[in-house]
Amino acid sequence: MTTHRQPLDSVLETIGETPLVRVHAGPPGVPIYAKLESFNPGASIKDRIGKYMLEEMLADGTLKPGGTVIEPTAGNTGIGIAVAAGQLDLEAVFVVPERFSLEKQQLMRALGATVINTPTEKGMGYAIDRAHALAEELANAVVPQQFENPLNANAHYETTAPEVYEALENEVGAIVAGCGTAGTLMGMAQYGREYDAQTHVAAVEPEGSLYATFTGKDVEEGSYKTEGIGTHDPSTNALFDPTLVDEVLRFSDRMIHEEMQRLAAEEGQLVASSAAANSLAAQSVANRIADGSIDAPSDSVVTVFADSSERYLSKGVYRSYDEWEG
Repeated sequence: MTTHRQPLDSVLETIGETPLVRVHAGPPGVPIYAKLESFNPGASIKDRIGKYMLEEMLADGTLKPGGTVIEPTAGNTGIGIAVAAGQLDLEAVFVVPERFSLEKQQLMRALGATVINTPTEKGMGYAIDRAHALAEELANAVVPQQFENPLNANAHYETTAPEVYEALENEVGAIVAGCGTAGTLMGMAQYGREYDAQTHVAAVEPEGSLYATFTGKDVEEGSYKTEGIGTHDPSTNALFDPTLVDEVLRFSDRMIHEEMQRLAAEEGQLVASSAAANSLAAQSVANRIADGSIDAPSDSVVTVFADSSERYLSKGVYRSYDEWEG
């Protein structure tokens, strides 16, 4: 359960302190736990960085009161920033590649934000360039730029990781998380490694993504249906620090789709594709801790379930694999 048991003045006060729940597919002796981030008011882990980044930028003067925040985003970050911007009297504009979830775009608009679509085939790099160009045209406008802003990772170092370690009384053997911007994994990994340098850290991506190239692997780029994690252009992923990562685990869309359906049917977890990828990776790490292949400081694995499958129902996430739209 969340820890919010008293009346609160703002929706921003409900961000964080999400439940940490056991994933039962792992080996008996190495429990897997996932942070259920859909319990945030904007229903994803990105609420954490929306609040944290805007409050920190207002505090240090990077962002002026009444200003405009312009962000290139696949959706959830836009919702998280929009939630925070609305409560902090800021304007929000988001540049979103067309292929991403229509549900997310509708929610951003409902929260008072302006959404500008860019062609899918031009990728996130083009959306980033468009956001910066818009910021130059407007007075008192900034681009937080989740892909390179250290505040992204700091949000998870300051909130997500401490919540996990407190809940597990510091008994954390491995940290596993999918990488989109890589902020979640980097913040949690830094916290974990500071607590115990032997903490095992695994990054997660779908096949077709190129994060594995950071570790020297020669992998083939391709399209993938999994949303929220992965990269086609590692040059835009400035937050990723390979020295904090022991391995990059890759899974096919088909495996991720099957796990997404298993989590719903067997564990009551209505989570999206990035969570399913994290679940598969966490099981892989847990099994190797159990058989001694990984020497972790504790017999436990922690991951995150970033958002809910409800945001992707229009894409057929619970239909057959062939009917699932990427």
